[in-house]
Parts: sequence; C-alpha cells; structure tokens
Amino acid sequence: MTERRIILFRGMNTGGVRAPVAEQRAMAGRMGLNNPRTLLASGNLVVESDRDPAALEAEIETAMQETFGLKIAAMVRTADQWAGLIAACPFPAEAAAHPSKTLLMVMKGTIKDDVPDALRGFAVGDERVETTPGALWFFHPDGIGKSKMAEKAAQVRLTGMGTARNWNTVLKLADMVGVKT
Repeated sequence: MTERRIILFRGMNTGGVRAPVAEQRAMAGRMGLNNPRTLLASGNLVVESDRDPAALEAEIETAMQETFGLKIAAMVRTADQWAGLIAACPFPAEAAAHPSKTLLMVMKGTIKDDVPDALRGFAVGDERVETTPGALWFFHPDGIGKSKMAEKAAQVRLTGMGTARNWNTVLKLADMVGVKT
C-alpha cells in the first residue's frame, strides 16, 4: 500500500555537504518514489511509496552516493510512526512555548542505555534530554548554539546515528504527511 514517508538526511547542507533540493526530488522520482517534496534545504524529503522503511533507507543512501557522491545516513519514518513520535514528546509544554528550543533526534538504531545520563552530564541550567523508542528528545531553554549537550549529542560515537529537527520542523513534516497535530 502506498503511503507517505518522511526521509531525514543526517548532516545535509551542513559542513559543506550539499545536495540541491530540486535534484533530491528528481533523484526520488527516478527511484520510482511518488510525489517527492522537500521542506527547507536541510535534508527533509517526503515521498509516497509502498517500500519498507528500512529497505528504503538503504536504497536512498545508495542513491545519494551514486547521485551526489555523498555518504549520508537516511532515516525513514511512515506517517503513523511520525504521529507516534509526536505523541511521545516528553516536553509538550516546552515544545508549544519554545518550538525552536525543543528537538527531536530520530535515531537509526537503538539508543544505548547509558546515552541519556552521559548527555545529562553536559547539561547547563535547565537543559533536558529524554528517550522514547527510536528517539532522543532535547529541551535547550537557553538555545542550542552554545549548548555543550547539543554539541555532544551530534557526535555519532556517543549517541549513535541520528538526526535532529526542531519542533517547528517536526510539525511542518507532520502536516506534509497528513498527521494532525
């Protein structure tokens, strides 16, 4: 059954890693993915497909390598999975009041048990981190820019492979796949 899928790229359009969104959409079309759409220029692609999310991740990663010469991790979630992530947000009041300071990090694999406590060791002030299945959640009340916790969370060797989006982007992606928030 064809359904909407959110494809998140890790590190897209940061640190010199570039793949123009028009070319990402064209690549998705050549892969047989329907109705490819992008959100912002930061690694958010929405498509319609009947492919298994895990299989689609591998196909997208291969296509990114072949098309752009980029070895970039992709995380694919169905609309239902995205709705589940939103419902599981451990910081709903903070997300509503401070959407740019609330982050969802979608993980490619499982989260090691020691990761949240390790990250809490870098917290300053009221920064927080929590886990839900397949995700790390952050609240940075003083912003992300100077946060040591945010810096450490981006390190794959500490957290595992994942990619973060602020709450504004989470909700825009939800809208693109028909998730009511």
